[in-house]
Amino acid sequence: MRKLLIFAFIGFIAQLIDGSLGMAYGVTSSSLLLTFGMSPAIVSASIHLAEVVTTAAAGASHIKFGNVDRQAVFKLIIPGSIGAFTGACFLSALPGDVVKPYISLFLLLLGLYVLFRFLFKFKASSEKRSLNLSKKQSIPLGLIAGFADATGGGGWGPLTTPILLSKKGASARKVIGTVDTSEFAIAVSATIGFLISLGWEEVNWLWVIALMLGGVVAAPIAAWLVRKLPSYLLGILVGGFIILTNVRTLLTEWSVNNLWITIIYVFISIGWVVAIIFTIQNNQKKVN
Repeated sequence: MRKLLIFAFIGFIAQLIDGSLGMAYGVTSSSLLLTFGMSPAIVSASIHLAEVVTTAAAGASHIKFGNVDRQAVFKLIIPGSIGAFTGACFLSALPGDVVKPYISLFLLLLGLYVLFRFLFKFKASSEKRSLNLSKKQSIPLGLIAGFADATGGGGWGPLTTPILLSKKGASARKVIGTVDTSEFAIAVSATIGFLISLGWEEVNWLWVIALMLGGVVAAPIAAWLVRKLPSYLLGILVGGFIILTNVRTLLTEWSVNNLWITIIYVFISIGWVVAIIFTIQNNQKKVN
């Protein structure tokens, strides 16, 4: 019973972060689940099974609060579903660790750009109602992000959110809501792939249900926060989170000393807090 409550809490925290920032359900929950000695394939399968329900709840909540660009959702779900299904079927044979640091480095640079954009170049008047996502952009983005999501236990949000936020005039609220809503199709496709390749018997359904329940409770809270928080603040929160998570991946990959990891985390965290305070003060002056 204690373990089930822990899993429900993991699901709640993971969905609260994911629903508020457009990413990190898989990253947060997989990191914690792996500490229980589960294999990567089982962890990813369990997360995607839970996400079938949590992403449905998140999508419905974001649609209710007007956080979604529906055209962008439809353009992302087909290539994303294909990538997720393919990644799930071939998870055990993929050298994911080989490309992981390169992806993290790319996302780190993208996170720095997102932070810079919302710190110094953000203008509320320049935000567009639509994300203006073309097929040339959505097809490769959906395929790669869906594939990465299935093979790594999380990747749809960490890839699509910063890339969409880097688009000129993109609304942070619309990006987060769109990414979360489209993730339902990716979760379903990945789950089908896992069930074909692993079978039902490998899944611990009590753990999955606990993750689901925690996520369902958090989904409407996160969507409400996205609706209420200003875009400039959401952009800074997302940018900082992208930097922090990908620096962690790179430092772990490069086997950096634990003391230096702590020092780097502290400096990044302080910089993130300063950026949040600066952007709040700066935008309050514009209003006044």
